[in-house]
Amino acid sequence: MFTVKKIDFKHVNEFIKLSYKVYKNNSYWVPQLDSENKKLLSTSKNPYWKHAKKQLFLAYDEKNNIVGRIAGIIDYNYIKFQETEIGYFGFFECIDNVEVAKLLFEAVREWLAENNLNKMIGPMNPSTNDEVGFLYEGFDSCPKLLMPYTHKYYLDLVQKCGLKKIKELYAYNIPVALDDRMPRLNKALKIVQKRNPNITLKTFDRKNFKKELEDIIEVYNSAWEKNWGFVPWTREEFENIAKDLVYLADPNIIMLAYDKDKIIGMLVAVPDYNYVFKKMNGKIFPFGIFKFLYYRRKIQDLRLMIMGVKKEYRHKGIEAYMALEALINSVKGGYKNCELSWILDDNIMTQRTAEMMGGTIYKKYAVYEN
Repeated sequence: MFTVKKIDFKHVNEFIKLSYKVYKNNSYWVPQLDSENKKLLSTSKNPYWKHAKKQLFLAYDEKNNIVGRIAGIIDYNYIKFQETEIGYFGFFECIDNVEVAKLLFEAVREWLAENNLNKMIGPMNPSTNDEVGFLYEGFDSCPKLLMPYTHKYYLDLVQKCGLKKIKELYAYNIPVALDDRMPRLNKALKIVQKRNPNITLKTFDRKNFKKELEDIIEVYNSAWEKNWGFVPWTREEFENIAKDLVYLADPNIIMLAYDKDKIIGMLVAVPDYNYVFKKMNGKIFPFGIFKFLYYRRKIQDLRLMIMGVKKEYRHKGIEAYMALEALINSVKGGYKNCELSWILDDNIMTQRTAEMMGGTIYKKYAVYEN
């Protein structure tokens, strides 16, 4: 016999800790820092909750052991921007039990219905600007930074709970090396430069953080405007995320493209700190900080998180230009592999850029609807 109960933020630690139980014997799952997970769910520390609200649920067995969790989420900015009456489910974790899963999804459906929403998609943790989807293919390797890892049996659970897959998201693996791709890439680059003589690239400058952050926000909220699931970041949200990422980033692999002085595109890649977080097991203190400082020097992989160009500058080869320069700088930085993620299943232009760079799909994620 299982029951599901609403919980408030006082019980957020129990909500977070369930993941350790669910993935106890899985060698590929990477625990994120408990403090960051708590911050993500905090209405006072995460500005996302200024335009969204949530309800957390925990599932219990007859001995009062926690066996599942889920969140119902309403993002009013998403509803307004996409002009659709849809809520999210997110942060789903569960033992391999259909009854528990059904109770969790039903709890979210009922909560959304109380808020006049009769449709839900997910998982969103907590939005399309964060971790999205259940892992669908590629269970035999660890996820990269800010990408989810979920059990394969979740796919069976959601199907038995009546949810349908509506979208696939791809992750490409791209080798970081100056190899036989270079003659072809350099040839393409010369064509791009000849056709667009006013376009220049520069790397990110931490000393000019505020100005370059403005440029990045401008491109992000312009270049992705018509994408599936897109919702613009508020300035406060972007600044909140950037403050954390800027200290993890390698400025040499963040590329900004300009037409004279006008920002037109960007590529943001970051070292894969999941390699470090796996060693820390969710804790900064007492010894996590030493592990962080030691293992960060050994990171060999990257995650290319964002690559986009304003609409009027598309189909000019700007993406390939940025990708090639980032590749060259990544080799200089000693990196070996790069994940480009996530890419929508219908984003043919970015898929072609990934393939041109020698990338192959090695993970897929799925978004579900009910």
